[in-house]
Amino acid sequence: MVRYVYDFAEGGRELDGLLGGKGANLAEMTRLGLPVPPGFVITTEACRAFLATGAEPDGMFRDVSEHLSALEEGARRRLGHPDDPLLVSVRSGARFSMPGMMETVLDIGLNDASVLGLAEASGNERFAWDSYRRLVQMFGSTVMSVDTALFERALTTLKEDRGVRDDVHLGTEDLAELVEAYRRLIHDETGEGFPQSPAEQLRRAILAVFRSWNGERARLYRRREHIPDDLGTAVTVQRMVYGNLGSDSGSGVAFTRDPATGRPGLYGDYLPDAQGEDVVAGIRNTVPLTDLQHLDPRSYRQLLEHMRTLERHYRDLCDIEFTIERGTLWILQTRVGKRTAEAAFAIAAELTDEGLITQDEALARVGGDGLARLMFPRFDTSATPDALAHGIPASPGAAVGAAVLDSAEAVRRAAEGRQVILVRQETTPDDLPGMIAAQAVLTSRGGKTSHAAVVARGMGKVCVCGAEELTLDTGHRRFTTGDGTVVEEGAVISVDGSAGAVYAGAVPLVDSPLMRHLETGEQPAGTVRDVARALERADGVRRLEVRANADTPEDAARARRFGAQGIGLCRTEHMFLGDRRKLVEEMILARTDREREHALDTLLPLQRQDFAGILEAMDGLPVTIRLLDPPLHEFLPDRTDLAVRIAAAEAHGEQPDPHDTRLLDAVGRMHEANPMLGLRGVRLGLVVPGLVAMQVRAVAEAVVERTRAGGDPHAEIMVPLVGDVTEIRLVRGEVEGVLAAVGEEYGAPVRCPVGTMIELPRAALTAGRIAEEADFFSFGTNDLTQTTWGFSRDDVESAFFSAYLDKGVFDTSPFETLDRSGVGRLVGIAVAEGRATRPDLKIGVCGEHGGDPESVHFFHAAGLDYVSCSPFRVPVARLEAGRAAIVTGDGDTTA
Repeated sequence: MVRYVYDFAEGGRELDGLLGGKGANLAEMTRLGLPVPPGFVITTEACRAFLATGAEPDGMFRDVSEHLSALEEGARRRLGHPDDPLLVSVRSGARFSMPGMMETVLDIGLNDASVLGLAEASGNERFAWDSYRRLVQMFGSTVMSVDTALFERALTTLKEDRGVRDDVHLGTEDLAELVEAYRRLIHDETGEGFPQSPAEQLRRAILAVFRSWNGERARLYRRREHIPDDLGTAVTVQRMVYGNLGSDSGSGVAFTRDPATGRPGLYGDYLPDAQGEDVVAGIRNTVPLTDLQHLDPRSYRQLLEHMRTLERHYRDLCDIEFTIERGTLWILQTRVGKRTAEAAFAIAAELTDEGLITQDEALARVGGDGLARLMFPRFDTSATPDALAHGIPASPGAAVGAAVLDSAEAVRRAAEGRQVILVRQETTPDDLPGMIAAQAVLTSRGGKTSHAAVVARGMGKVCVCGAEELTLDTGHRRFTTGDGTVVEEGAVISVDGSAGAVYAGAVPLVDSPLMRHLETGEQPAGTVRDVARALERADGVRRLEVRANADTPEDAARARRFGAQGIGLCRTEHMFLGDRRKLVEEMILARTDREREHALDTLLPLQRQDFAGILEAMDGLPVTIRLLDPPLHEFLPDRTDLAVRIAAAEAHGEQPDPHDTRLLDAVGRMHEANPMLGLRGVRLGLVVPGLVAMQVRAVAEAVVERTRAGGDPHAEIMVPLVGDVTEIRLVRGEVEGVLAAVGEEYGAPVRCPVGTMIELPRAALTAGRIAEEADFFSFGTNDLTQTTWGFSRDDVESAFFSAYLDKGVFDTSPFETLDRSGVGRLVGIAVAEGRATRPDLKIGVCGEHGGDPESVHFFHAAGLDYVSCSPFRVPVARLEAGRAAIVTGDGDTTA
């Protein structure tokens, strides 16, 4: 029979796929001998079985009953017994930490009878009724789907009636009254009463956890984080310990290092006389964890020792939840903590220096997405005005946007392309869509361990929490600062997550320290030094070369400063813009060969100058130059504008400009219903006489010029949009003829490899034949994605991509991360067939996928020689190429 339930003492973190992250870590801490309240885990396999059939898996609740009996025996109490009840918590726990799952339900087992027994056994009647109202509220909202806001409204009304600010100032009778109000609310909303049977409470809570796996918020988060939908969640059932028993009790969250900066030390929050959910929810402002040293010295010392044990054991930053029950410390949960990009690099470097991890483990723990965030601009602090408010810097960075006061508004405005800052008193899992849509999150309550802080850090969002000076008025859609300044919804504000400051208006930005280091080579320090170490290690182990896409000498020089090992794509069409567009017009309008040759002869020295500058910037490194690719009509004026000009002249009785008339005629001749699939790429070279010869001569003469100047040019010529070997054979013949002619004219041979851009499915499927004529392949994955999927990026992204993401057709845009099963398969076929024909075939990629972290790992595994991306993504690609080598074991991974 399938086993669905494991006791904490039976598992370990190696079973995280079965027990979920929470359950596996509880089992691991039990194995280490830490003070963990006992409990058991219902497996992810049980969840998957339930979701597949909609019914409880056979035998699951029999297993639950057996483990519950063992828990009762160990505690010498029975679940919900009216004299001295055993109470338990029920929590979701997927393999990956995942906001959006069902929230915790505490104090299961309480009812009208057992609440009296708990009061007598604990000697604290207020505590018993406080626990009961928590259960009714949590069960009502998470299991019975009653709107959380209704419970909050009832609680707020009661506090206002009693003239108190915090829950802790409500008395026993107040809490008993609140329980009744909550129960009436549940009945009014659902038509059923709050269940009095402890067994029913437990059963329904467990099944609610299973159902929450497919909740809207959970699915949204999984899509964003690319977490598979078929993993399922585990359920942890744990004996309750109480932090709300008075001043000698409390709950907190601790980090073994600062999750925002990575600095070692004691970081976290503590809340006396509170249960753990109070800390995370941010409903009361916490005290710094260091205050525990004075509040409870013994528990403080024990906590430090347990933190050291866990960090040494996990060899990483640990996020720890704990409760103190009347002076006794209990560890409720640990996990490898979420961290900012800055902290990730700092922690990886420090743990390496401490000998806890190897250099390669350090490299595996950082990522290209985090590196990219560190390259973002920061606020110019010399130009910042007086702050509107200050709070806790929970997640660093700089963000500017319109202030919005609820999640739905954030989503609506972001969908319109506007940048927003989500401003809330505190966030809840319901705010997840708004947090994803926003540039930053700002709350007036909470600390570094609040829901807002933890989720924002995990998503790489800027976050400031606990800005107590702010008073939110959601009814009037505004907030007020400490000095009385009123900020209406929609007003632009700036949030500095590094300093914990909020400013009115858009504060100017400056380059980040990392960008300054990359641009100038200045001596790195702090986080920049940690990033430089990671890049150095990545460069030492990676197999993939990293090139850049650059079309000007300036971009080429920047790419080289950023570590590029050549140019993988130089787009010559970008050299025909601006003043040179007129020369292209002349070439298109030419009526005779002489007129066309004149236009091409005029373009030749300009192209040669461009190529010479790029070859100089990349001296000694390869420069792949793509022949003209886009349709020629893109260099002509707009058809409608021309027609209007001509019509206006005729309406005024004037003779239209003959040049305009000729242009309109040319535009009409060249108009294509689908220019992406029309006269472009290699087709242009084959039907427009002299175009290929002019461009190749410009390249060849630039090579001669640089060689005579003492340089070491390595130009490569790439033929775009080839679909058949005959196309490249014809163009290659012309290219080699021009190279030979230039070599003879200048008395020095000019050798340039000739390759092709694989950007059509037919090219990938006939790569073996095309390799007979190509010295190299470079995948143009932007167009290969378009032609494989059969849609134009410009036309469809705004039309239906968001719907496709919502419906799960895409996990992410195939233009951002390579579609492995479709486009990736074509890449694999082309690599295999191309190298079967030509084993030494050089193969790279020059689409922007070359700078996407996940795609870089695919290209490494597919056996490519290099990736090429925009200059600003070169450091990201370098880092990920090194990480890919470590994952596959292909690089020099000696530590």
